[in-house]
Amino acid sequence: MFMQPYLSVIICSHNPRVHYYERVLKALEFQTLTDERWELLLVDNASDKVLASEIDLNWHPYARHIREEQLGLTHARLRGIKEAQSDILVFVDDDNVLDPDYLEIVFKIAKNWPIIGAWGGQLRPKFEIPPPAWTEEYLDMLAIREFGRNKWSNLTSILQNGAIPVGAGLCVRKVVAEKYADLILKDPKRSTLDRKGQRLTSCGDLDLALTACDLGLGTGQFTELGLTHLIPAFRLQEDYLLKLVKSTAYSFTVLRALRGEAPTLPCYSARLYQKYAYWRMNSRQRRFEKARQDGFTLAYQEISTW
Repeated sequence: MFMQPYLSVIICSHNPRVHYYERVLKALEFQTLTDERWELLLVDNASDKVLASEIDLNWHPYARHIREEQLGLTHARLRGIKEAQSDILVFVDDDNVLDPDYLEIVFKIAKNWPIIGAWGGQLRPKFEIPPPAWTEEYLDMLAIREFGRNKWSNLTSILQNGAIPVGAGLCVRKVVAEKYADLILKDPKRSTLDRKGQRLTSCGDLDLALTACDLGLGTGQFTELGLTHLIPAFRLQEDYLLKLVKSTAYSFTVLRALRGEAPTLPCYSARLYQKYAYWRMNSRQRRFEKARQDGFTLAYQEISTW
């Protein structure tokens, strides 16, 4: 007889790398938390090949393939939230290799920290190729998080809350996830904040995490919780990172507006300083700064039409 699981592990995937998926699933197969205590939901988000015919989940007694035809990471997450049967949801990307005790620690945190509604842990990178030295200042945009102490906050401001977990390995209480789904239903603009096909828009994970604070709970990051983030070579190419910087600046600005922190244009003296700083940059840094400014401007123009 199937008991209600402690946790629901939700993998949202669109045209995944097969050899990455093998490592992701193998890490899940050898979790210290027994299979009977968690369910596995693989949400196939309109992949070209139906993942149910490509990926075997028979090793897990409570695994399900779910096909979501509406393209976009947000729609895949919402489908996972709807299908999940437990009170704690764990979102695992299709390039996340969990530590063997990840799910066991998630359950302990959920039990010991009832005031925390959304949390995450250490995100250690595993690069396909060594990253070039110039990429160092942009690597945190690739969901890499390494820290030395636990952090938590209950501030609803995205600029003031210093303990917001990102989507890789994100853990949320079902009540938070359902509130987030309700927010999107009331304001569909929120559904544009995440990946969709080749688009690199983001920040839906931050919106989801901050919903915990909207409910009077908190967000947290815990040192004992960890996973390995597999990073392919193409994500270290300049063209990709430029696109990522622009998309992130756009998404972050839109999220601030959606959460009541609408940004303003810099004052005259700030613009003068920006120009001064810009011309002190090398050519590559200028390209990245222009991408950031382009993303902000695009979002600002869009927000002004709301």
